[in-house]
This record gives sequence, C-alpha cells and structure tokens, in this order.
Amino acid sequence: MARQIPLERVRNIGVIAHIDAGKTTTTERILFFTGKTYRLGSVDEGTTVTDWMIQERERGITIVSAAVTAEWKDHQFNIIDTPGHIDFTAEVQRSLRVLDGGVVVFDGTQGVEPQSETVWRQADKFNVPRICFINKMDRVGASFDFSIGTIRKKLGANPIAMQIPIGAEADFKGVVDLIRMKAIFWDDDAGIQMREDDIPADYLHLAQARRADMVEKIAELDDDLTDKFLEGKEISEEELKKALRFAVIQGKASPVFCGTALRNKGVQPLLDAIIDYLPSPLDIPPAKGED
Repeated sequence: MARQIPLERVRNIGVIAHIDAGKTTTTERILFFTGKTYRLGSVDEGTTVTDWMIQERERGITIVSAAVTAEWKDHQFNIIDTPGHIDFTAEVQRSLRVLDGGVVVFDGTQGVEPQSETVWRQADKFNVPRICFINKMDRVGASFDFSIGTIRKKLGANPIAMQIPIGAEADFKGVVDLIRMKAIFWDDDAGIQMREDDIPADYLHLAQARRADMVEKIAELDDDLTDKFLEGKEISEEELKKALRFAVIQGKASPVFCGTALRNKGVQPLLDAIIDYLPSPLDIPPAKGED
C-alpha cells in the first residue's frame, strides 16, 4: 500500500519527563491544537485521552505508555506519552527503544528533577535526539534561565535557548522567537489566537543579546558556520535551522522552548520545533540487533 504521508514527513516522538512536570497535559494540548480532539482533557478531572486506565484517572498519573497520532502542517506525529513515576520506568525504556526523537518536559519551577535525570540517561543510552520544553512558566518561582542552567549542570547537556519568555509567573503572556526575532503572544485563554508582533521595546536588548549567544552556539556545531561567524558574516535562518537539526540528530545539542501547557501557551511553536529539529525515520540509522 502506498504511504499517504512520505517518511520524511513522519515524526515518531515520545513525551518524557519527571512525574508531574506536565507530560500528559502537553500531549493533550498537542492533540487539541492539531485538531485530534475538540475539548481540552484534564489530568485532574481524569478526562485525558492518553491516561485511559481507571487507576491512572483516579490517581492523576500515567502508568502505561499510550500512543496517539496527530497531523500538523502536512506532517504526521506518532506520539508516545510515557510514565514519569520511577516505579514504571520500564515502560519508558520500552518506549525509548522505538522512538526517533523525544520531547523532554521540565517543570519551570524545579528544572531538572531526579526522574528527569533517569529518563535523560536512558535517552542517551538509546541515542534518542531530543528537544526540551520548560513547562509551567506561569507558576510562582518559574525561571527559564534557572531551568536551562540545571539542564547544563545536572545533565551535562548542551541546551540552546530558542526563545525567551515575555512576562513572568502569572504575567507570562508570550515568547520571543530568537530565530525569526518575532514576539508571539497568546491573547485568549484557549490559546487558539496566536498573534505575532514586533518584540516589545523593553525586551529588544535582551533578545538581541540572547540571539547573538544562540547563533554563536549553533555556529560552533558546524565548521562552515564557524568560519562565517568568525568572519562576521550574516548567517541565514535556514542555515541555523539546518545546522541545529543536524546537531540534534547527532545528540550534540538540545534546543529549549518554553510555555505553559495548562494555560495553552507555547504549544504551537513546540509543534513547529518537532518538525524543524527532530528526525524523521529516514534520519535515524537502522537498529542494531544483539545476539
């Protein structure tokens, strides 16, 4: 049978994290914004798609992995929502073996937590490329910079901030896209109305500094871009994306995005990032059998 969607437009991904970082809520929002569901499921109310067992709905935790399929911008996402609880870590391991890429969700108030380390090391073991999503940016004490610092320190990873948050805690209302240097706002509570605008004047200086930092970090990952950077030449958006995608697939970098899944902010840019930076099945070498 001919494939409806070619393999290069397929993403087999897993959502992995410490318990209560917001994996299932993020998966739920992905299903909503891709048009798979028409109401927002809630972990607290036991109405999510992927937590289907009675025990999961009673306790508000994921126990077994669940697979769902969604479409976004002519791409097909096959998503596995994994448990965060240490007791069910075998489920995570089982899922990681079949994934082409992962979205690692972190709690913006906590950064890297113990089980985040466990799943990160497991993803390292199975060579799963991943991007990071700093969730719960609307919570008191949430810090994007602190969370990135813990990813660098505790996981020994190479996180590259692709956004900066606009507003903090309860005032979190959008992000600055550092690749395109545009501000993205979510004006309505449902998060459906996504508005692009110029970067607010009080964030412009910070955005320029962070973009320069991001460009330098991406340029370090590619010899041609390193030469361009040292010569002071302009590096295009396409070149940055291509170099970063290649580095992510090789496990040399992890782009970092932020938002609040519960308040429906930051999910659409995350979906675009899955397309831009996570591998298709064609980018991943064949699995090696063991005797």
